[in-house]
Order: sequence, then structure tokens, then C-alpha cells
Amino acid sequence: MKESIRTSRLTNGLTVISDEMLGLRSATIGIFLRRGARHEPAHLNGITHFIEHAVFKGTSSRSMLDIAREMDRLGGNLDAFTMHEETGFAIKVVDTEIDNAFSLMADMLCDPVFDAKEMKREQKVIIEEIKMTDDNPEEHLTDLFNERFFKGHTLGSRIAGTAKSVRTFNQDVVTDYHSRVFTPENLIIVGAGAITHSHLLGLARKFFGKRSNGKRIRTGLSRPRASKTVFVKQKKELEQVHLVLATPFIPATSDKRYAADLLVNIIGGGTSSRLWQKVREERGLAYSVGASAALYQDAGVFSIYAGTSPDQVKEVVDIALDEMRRILREGVSETELELAKSQSVSAIVLGLEDSGVRAGTLARMEMVHGRQISVEDSLKRLRAVNASEIKSLARRFFREEDISFAAIGNLPKRTGFRV
Repeated sequence: MKESIRTSRLTNGLTVISDEMLGLRSATIGIFLRRGARHEPAHLNGITHFIEHAVFKGTSSRSMLDIAREMDRLGGNLDAFTMHEETGFAIKVVDTEIDNAFSLMADMLCDPVFDAKEMKREQKVIIEEIKMTDDNPEEHLTDLFNERFFKGHTLGSRIAGTAKSVRTFNQDVVTDYHSRVFTPENLIIVGAGAITHSHLLGLARKFFGKRSNGKRIRTGLSRPRASKTVFVKQKKELEQVHLVLATPFIPATSDKRYAADLLVNIIGGGTSSRLWQKVREERGLAYSVGASAALYQDAGVFSIYAGTSPDQVKEVVDIALDEMRRILREGVSETELELAKSQSVSAIVLGLEDSGVRAGTLARMEMVHGRQISVEDSLKRLRAVNASEIKSLARRFFREEDISFAAIGNLPKRTGFRV
């Protein structure tokens, strides 16, 4: 399925991008904000996530129940999320409901009432969400690790904020932040599937064309510096120790991102990866183990994750470190490289059949690169990666003096290993 991407930029700063997919009877419509947790002032940590919730509580013309009923009537699931560098709202509907779906989302984002009583209720809901995250060892470990790895930087802040910060999000605070941030120059409207560019652009102009930019808000955006961290949080009630080994990595804008994707896959990206085979299949040390990379606009983190019994932590860590060292010594084999390429190519090509994936990709490309990169170009660059590029990337980042370690669980005080 070929791409048919078109981009328009309105005079008020709004960006509109479409990818018409012939043969479909559905479309995904998305409205994305170029702002997330890293752009928030420290005293407002979590407010973007709070607004993501609060816009569902009613507008000047729709009550909270009206919104809920309309979402159900549309038959699509209106998804919303907040990350460190973006916030998104997207819905997939049949082609006959595109106008209604767009009207609903535009109303929610342009004209929320932020009722004082509802804000109080939502404070309680989000504080419960924070508690739920803290009760989940994997998610809690991620928050604790990021706070230390990006010490003093908003990339280390919690997306949902803290109970203390959330309690300050009253009607006035939320209304003010929304008016300054949810403005045309910060918004990207995308559509993929059974929708033409002229149709999407017409809707964007109708609902957003007359909106002007709000007051500028200083984000204090600065380039993060990774801080090596080694820490353990004791939680004796846990049966497993959840652990992370991590190093700084490339940013999302790097031309090495294709090699980075393959490196991650080879080490721990699938069931044939080195870590899965050695830790899980050969030695039975973990049910969950793998590697991943978080790529931000100006920084990145490569990480290895595992959950294992306390008495097996040393063995799991030793295997992970040995695999990182082996990449440095031997690089990767052509067989591993070709398998990783096949995995990545398949994921990209299969994503072309999903309007939701395509819509999200349109927004992400615009935010990170300021332009669209064709699938053909991505596949060409992916296939061109060679083993020496992957080894060179590993040599740059897999330095033992830069490796961080974090764990949560009933970890013995003397583990017998060093990071």
C-alpha cells in the first residue's frame, strides 16, 4: 500500500498532514500537541497529563455524559496519551463519521470548561493513577530510574506528576496553562485512511483556522545530560527483583537511528534475540527479559530489562554485560543482522496497513524531523546498515564506565557483582 502524504501549514501555525489510503472505509483522525512533560515548569509537573484527562469532562456545548455517549455512538475508541515530548488524541471511525469525530475532538481541545468540581474529582483520580503506578514494580522502577538518570532535568520528571503537584491543578491553573499551550503553532492535525487532504484541511480550517496563538510560555527546554546511577530500592514483599541496565544512546534525530534499531533487536528485541535465548530459553532465569531504546529529540537511553528471583540477579546481570562486551569484541554476525533487518522491515510494511500507525507516524515525523520521510527511504537506509556500523555504535555507547544499574525488590545486600 503506497503512501499519499500531503502537508499544509496554516498562517496561524497549525500543521495539517494527511495520508489517503485507497480501498478503506475507515480513517484515523489525530490531534497531536508538540508538548509533554519535559516542557512543563517544575511546579506544574503533570499538568499536560491532567489536561489530557480533563478535556473529557465537558465543553461549553457538550457535557461529560454527552462526550461519552458520542464516543460510543461513533463506534471508535478515542485514545489519548501523554509522553515527555508529545500529547496525542486519536480516534478511528468509519468514513461517514469523520466530520462528527473531528467536531467532537476539536470541541474537547478548543473549548473545555474545566469545571471546578470536576477538577477536584480528577485530582483524586490521577492521584490514584500515580499510586497504581507506584504499586507496579516495572513502572515504578522506570520512574525511579529516569529521575536519577536525567537528574535535574524534566526528562526525568514523572509524566503524571506527583500527588503534591496534582493537588494544585485547580480551574484557574488548568485554564491558564491550556490557553497558553494548546495553541495552533503547537498542534498537528493528522488523518490517515479514507480521507482526502482537502477534506481534512477543510475541517482544520473550520474548527482551528480562526484560532490565534496564545501567550507564549517559557519551557526552559535544555539539552539533558545523563548521570550514571547505581541504586537499589528494597521491597521485601516482592517475589522478583526487577532490574535495568542502561547507557546513554543516540537521539531520535540521529542518522544512526536505523543501526540503533537493529542493535536493540539483536540484543533483546525478540524471541530470537541474544538475551531472550540465553536468559530465558537456555537458562530459564526470567519470564520477561529484553532490550529497548527511548529516543528523545536530543538524547536517548538504551536499556536492558529483566525480572528474576533475587538469587539469580547476579547471573542475569553477568549475561547482559557479557553480551554487551561481546558486541564490542566480535560485532554481530551477518545472520543476526539479516534477521533483525527482516523483523524491522516487516514491522514497517505491516504498519502501512493500519491507519492508526500511519497517523501516529505522520505526527512523529513532523515533531522530530519537521518533515515526512518516505517508507521507501526508511527501508533503503535500514537495508543499507552493515555490521561495522552496529559495532561502531556499540563502541560509542557500551562503555562500562557509563553503564547505570537500577533495581527494585528484595535484593541481597551483597550481590557479588559490580557495574
